[in-house]
Order: sequence, then C-alpha cells, then structure tokens
Amino acid sequence: MIIYGGGFDIAGKVEKVAELEKLTVAPDFWDDSSKAQGVMRDLTILRDYVSVWQDASHRLSEALELVALGDEDLEEELSREVEILTRKVGRLEFKALFAGKYDTEDAIVAIHAGAGGTEAQDWAMMLQRMFIRWADANEVKVDILSQTPGDEAGIKSCTMSFVGEFVYGRMKSERGVHRLVRISPYDSSSRRHTSFAKVEVWPDVAQDIEIEIDEKDLRIDRFRASGAGGQHVQKNETAIRITHIPTNIVVSCQNQRSLTQNMQTAMGVLKSQLFDLERRKQDEAISALKGEDVDAGWGNQIRSYVLHPYKMVKDHRTNFEVGNAQSVLDGALDGLMEAFLKYRVGKSA
Repeated sequence: MIIYGGGFDIAGKVEKVAELEKLTVAPDFWDDSSKAQGVMRDLTILRDYVSVWQDASHRLSEALELVALGDEDLEEELSREVEILTRKVGRLEFKALFAGKYDTEDAIVAIHAGAGGTEAQDWAMMLQRMFIRWADANEVKVDILSQTPGDEAGIKSCTMSFVGEFVYGRMKSERGVHRLVRISPYDSSSRRHTSFAKVEVWPDVAQDIEIEIDEKDLRIDRFRASGAGGQHVQKNETAIRITHIPTNIVVSCQNQRSLTQNMQTAMGVLKSQLFDLERRKQDEAISALKGEDVDAGWGNQIRSYVLHPYKMVKDHRTNFEVGNAQSVLDGALDGLMEAFLKYRVGKSA
C-alpha cells in the first residue's frame, strides 16, 4: 500500500496518481484481485484528495479576481465563495491529519471485557454497539469475525474488521482502556459501578506484508460457533482458534461458511497482529532512544464515560469532553477522533 504522509504535498499526490493509473492499465493488473482492489482504493482516495485541492485552488483564484474588481454588487457572490472555500479547506485540513504510515488501511478491532463479570461484559457489548453505529454513520463496512458471549449478558470478547476510507487512521484513537461509570442495571440495590473494557486496534495489512509463520509455533483448535458471529455462522465445527505460542497471541474466526475460509481469515488477523506487535516494539525502541516517554500500556484508561451522577464523556489524553454521553454511545465519535488526531500531530511536532 502507499503512504499518504507529508501533509498537503499535492505535487507528490498527483505524481502518485499517475503511477497508480499506469498500474491499472497493465494486462495482468487483475490477476491478483485482492492487490488490485487495494490499488483501486488508494487511487480513489488520492484522486478525491487532489480533486478537492484543485477545486479549492480554482475557487480561490476566482474569489481573488472578484475582490480585484471591487464591485459591491459581487459581495454576495464573494461571500458564498468564501463559505465554500472554508468548507473545502477544512476538509483538506482534516485529511492532512492522517499522516501515519498505515492511516489509510482498514482496521481490525478487538474488545475484551475487564474484570467485573456481567458489568464488564455488558460494557464490552456497549462498546461494540458504539463502534458499529459509528461505522454505519460513516459508510464503513463492519464484519464480526468472532465473538464470545458473556455468562449472563454482553460479551466477553469480540474481533471485528472495519473496511472503509482512512479507517485505521480514525479508529486508532480508540486503542486503550475504556471506563464506564453508571448505576448498574444488574444491581438490585441500584448502586454505582465502574466497569472497564480494553480495545485493541491494528491496521489490516495482511495482504500487503510478508511474515513467515512457522507451523510448529501454532496450535490450531476447531470448535462450534457460538453467539452472533455473522449471518453465515455454522453450528458445526467450522470455527477456528489459532494460538501463536511464542507470543501467546490468540485469534479466532467463526463467521465464514467453511473451515478453510475461517482458517484464511484467522491467519490474516494473526499476521496483522504480529506485524503490529513488531511495529510497536520498534516505535518504543525509537522513543526510548529519543528520551521520550513510552506509553505505559493497557493499564491506563484513555477515556471515561460517566452516566451517573452526571453525564459526560472525557478523553484523558486530549481533555476533549462531550456533554451528551448518549450520543457518543450511539456512535458520535468523530469529535473525539479528530481531537485525538490533532493531539498526535501536536505531540510529534
């Protein structure tokens, strides 16, 4: 896949569009359909970016010409052009925040209920619903790859794939521990409870990387699918669980039609996790050499969702707050995501 870093860098993006267009007319372009689809997706994203920039540049030139004329009768038209330009520049500024190497990739997201039994398991399902609602509102395709139901309610864990524009770039803001404070619906005394769930996010780069996995390092288990793992879940032993023994990474898939398809999907998720693990190790090593603080890991909550005694969602990294907690739980995550992207840009500046 291509890299979109470098802020606006329009000249570089125009050049990249030309390179990709040459690839698409090659006779063997569609021989590898998965790779071809990735190229077409990248080409669409780049064309859209360049088109917005060129249109904004053209409108700016016209607006300057209107100003130069000094005709008061043109003030209304000029005001309209300024409004359109402001929206377009805002869109470009937002896209410029996606400077990470893998920000344009799709994403794999895993949710794990923390300690606390039913409370935490219900919270994990609430987070799953929140992400699915966000995806539906942003034309992002979601597929539940695997899911373990809770003992009484909710889920113990799930793994989902998200496919869409800049998905990893947006969803990486959700990586970490999420904290919920509320009056428990499972407590007969109506006491306030605090629940935790861990969210993992990594770029879905299985099709674009070469990782050698020794079969001796794998333990493969077959089991029957349970719970809602997708519309094609089978009730025979088609579900797959793969344990990578050296790292103790466990992945599973149960939503495909056959054992072979579930195996292929699970191996893809495993490759992405191993790749992301190595990438984070390298990032931590570089940070240590620079003398920067290294993230403490999963132990620190990144965000709190308070439903009692008041209602608020606060991101502890950016201090961004939302008073309408229910809207966030219904998928209104864009403000939190954008605040995180700006925070990351400021941190690396």
